[in-house]
Amino acid sequence: MPWLLRTFVPALVVSVLSFSPAFALEGSSQFFPAENAEAARLSIHGAADLHAMEPLIRDFQKTTPDVAIEYSDYVTNELHQKASAACAENKPLGDLLLSSSLDQLVSLVNNGCASAHHSPQTARVPKWANWRDEVFGFTFEPAVFVYNARYVQPDDVPRTRAELADLLRRRLDYYNGHVGTFDIRTSGVGYLLAFSDARQATATYGRVLESMSRADVKVSCCTGSILQEIASGRIYLAYNMIGSYAYAAAKANPDLKVVIPRDYALILSRGVLIPKTSPRPDLARRFLDYLLSERGQEVARRQAFFFAEKGAIPEGVDGPENLGELSFIQPIRIGPALLAAQDEAQRRRFIDDWSHSMLGKGAPSP
Repeated sequence: MPWLLRTFVPALVVSVLSFSPAFALEGSSQFFPAENAEAARLSIHGAADLHAMEPLIRDFQKTTPDVAIEYSDYVTNELHQKASAACAENKPLGDLLLSSSLDQLVSLVNNGCASAHHSPQTARVPKWANWRDEVFGFTFEPAVFVYNARYVQPDDVPRTRAELADLLRRRLDYYNGHVGTFDIRTSGVGYLLAFSDARQATATYGRVLESMSRADVKVSCCTGSILQEIASGRIYLAYNMIGSYAYAAAKANPDLKVVIPRDYALILSRGVLIPKTSPRPDLARRFLDYLLSERGQEVARRQAFFFAEKGAIPEGVDGPENLGELSFIQPIRIGPALLAAQDEAQRRRFIDDWSHSMLGKGAPSP
């Protein structure tokens, strides 16, 4: 049966929060008071983990000690729905939007919901991570395999999608019911990764789907939920996890291991845009420039998202020495091609096909 974690009972909430700061619950919010007397307040609405963003927010406040910040955390689909509604009604929803679902941000831009920004910092952004100076990528995060070393022996560790499919066929009895991935019906970033997989290597991705289906894959909306299940031993191995969150979990729990796939590695660049209804676009531009600055990028690499286009990968990650120059790295380009992922007819068809292949039944988005 599909495993859907939509709500948490109190005991599980305590367990998740105590396991790792990377597992803040979606829908939470936090207020960061100004270090000095408050002169202005910035509102950020993001589908980015609160504890990943906190080091960046606090460091930004060192440069602007009179600015207080309100940060509201969402799952990707919820943020997109709220942002779309606010745009259509010409109402504010924060000063800055952050999301890993780049197709949803591109859709907002295409609907006229964003304001352009030009600065020396935005000029530094690679072309693949900048669309119309309205959506900017500020991270470089691979989609990875994650496993629990207590349950996955060294000889079983897959390093390509073909190896993953073969493992699940060879050892179906052992891994049956113990493999996890995103539920693309409820996760915007899960949908984007699956859509990108299908376009990158259709045949290989089909084999992975078929193998995970045979293994009674467990699906969830959220990275934190899946990582918690791996830590508990209920899931042994997970596919297409966001590398930054996976590495944060592995730092907290040495049983968890992270593998960058060697056939190809999809790279997410978490996106940021200034909504056209932002009450304080001046503060939004300042924070956006900070995220793109050398200082902000260094804080992100060391304390928040851990991976970067340049420099070594984090210690302990099973992968190449660095990511930026490798042929198997496939950044998800921010641009009009992502609009295909948001075409409603195509989206419904893709999700329905995925549901049949992965879960053995048709299932519209909840």
